Amino acid sequence: MGFIFMKLSASSSSVSLSLMLLLVLVFSRTMAVVKLPPNVTIPALIVFGDSIMDTGNNNNLTTLVKCNFPPYGEDFKQQNPTGRFCNGKVPSDLIAEEIGVKELLPAYLDPRLQPSDLITGVCFASGGSGFDPATPKTVSVLSLSDQLELFKEYIGKLKRIVGEERTKFILANSIYLVVSGSDDIANTYFTLRFRQLQYDVPAYTNLMATKGSEFIKDIYELGARRIGIFSAPPIGCVPSQRTLGGGILRGCADKYNEAALLFNNKLSTKLESLRGDLPNSKLVYIDVYNPLLDIIVNPQNYGLKIVDKGCCGTGVIEVAVLCNRLDTTCSDVTDYVFWDSYHPTEKTYRSLVPTILQKYLNQFF
Repeated sequence: MGFIFMKLSASSSSVSLSLMLLLVLVFSRTMAVVKLPPNVTIPALIVFGDSIMDTGNNNNLTTLVKCNFPPYGEDFKQQNPTGRFCNGKVPSDLIAEEIGVKELLPAYLDPRLQPSDLITGVCFASGGSGFDPATPKTVSVLSLSDQLELFKEYIGKLKRIVGEERTKFILANSIYLVVSGSDDIANTYFTLRFRQLQYDVPAYTNLMATKGSEFIKDIYELGARRIGIFSAPPIGCVPSQRTLGGGILRGCADKYNEAALLFNNKLSTKLESLRGDLPNSKLVYIDVYNPLLDIIVNPQNYGLKIVDKGCCGTGVIEVAVLCNRLDTTCSDVTDYVFWDSYHPTEKTYRSLVPTILQKYLNQFF
């Protein structure tokens, strides 16, 4: 994986390294934008899920679900395509910055990752993943099971850096976010359709919600306590799904949105049930369906104009390898809700993230 750890010959060296890393952490933390409750500490942000949150984990995987090439990242630092499915920062970064953890949330599989990066959290998300185990398998990306195994590896490394007790503190007090489900609905169920041979929509959304609930229990068993899980978005309104399922006028694909709403209802119910089963947990259901739909329906309220096309290429189908250096991009990305045919722009995320944090952050404490 490319991680470099110093070999320590004595316990005093271990203590010195831990102190040094903690000092680096203290002096490099970003000032929180949102106001935290008194005496509340968020030592790290840890993220699981799909391309909405992926900060580069797919870069070294053998998959077509990649974006570590132009024009991706054209508004990132030094126009650097890092593997974020966006023109700039993604919610992983923006949330880390807003809660004062750090400016950017690194991908766990980034070979340049430093030991000090682990202390304040990492991103395990992988573009193309889903709650349904078949979803990541079809595109050769990290499943949630794979991400869980990497999280276990992360915990072991954290113990070697800061010790057992500090690791327990970090695990118990960090915020965990799980963002998945869009690819299950849009790709596995409605586009590839092979799951339709096994499940109708109610049964498939049951599968998704059950797998989501199981994943929450898995990370709880490993020490996570403050866990937020995002709803599915209005996936039928993203440009590619308008193209594939919205008819000749490319309206929002109603079947996709209805499936998303059904899943969201089941996920919320599962979470409510889990709260009684997982002592000392703070489980937060985060609705992104309605805030994003409001941006799509009322873009002028957010300084946006174009909702049915992405900025990359024609904007109606290009995503991942189809959005590449051969494509032109729009003249003004700040007019667009979507960067490519599937993922929002940084400007859209900057409208969403503060709204979400203001509504839900206190529920973690």
